[in-house]
Amino acid sequence: MTDENERAVQAAVDGEMRLLDPEVRAFPARVLELLDPEFTEIGASGRRWDVGSILTVTSGGSVSPESPVKVSEMSGVVLAPGVVHLTYFADNQGRRAWRSSLWRLTETGWRMYFHQGTLVG
Repeated sequence: MTDENERAVQAAVDGEMRLLDPEVRAFPARVLELLDPEFTEIGASGRRWDVGSILTVTSGGSVSPESPVKVSEMSGVVLAPGVVHLTYFADNQGRRAWRSSLWRLTETGWRMYFHQGTLVG
């Protein structure tokens, strides 16, 4: 992987981890800095989300500061210049899911464009 690709993947990983941080999630403005205006998500529940619906959930405290999401097996790859795909395993208080995110570089930095979660039995 080139240095440029490594920096791109690291920027996406940093953004992903910030979005999982209860301190960031508590403030809609901080979440908005990380989500692309065209953001969509297909949640582990099967529900489709957009920026507005995600802000409602994140500001509602869906991640407890006492029990942060445990992340493992994080990996990323540059799909094209300015586009990074991340995959990882997340455990949120026993709710376990494989997660996949697409990040794209915008004029204001790296932003999550798409996210999907799949529950693990």
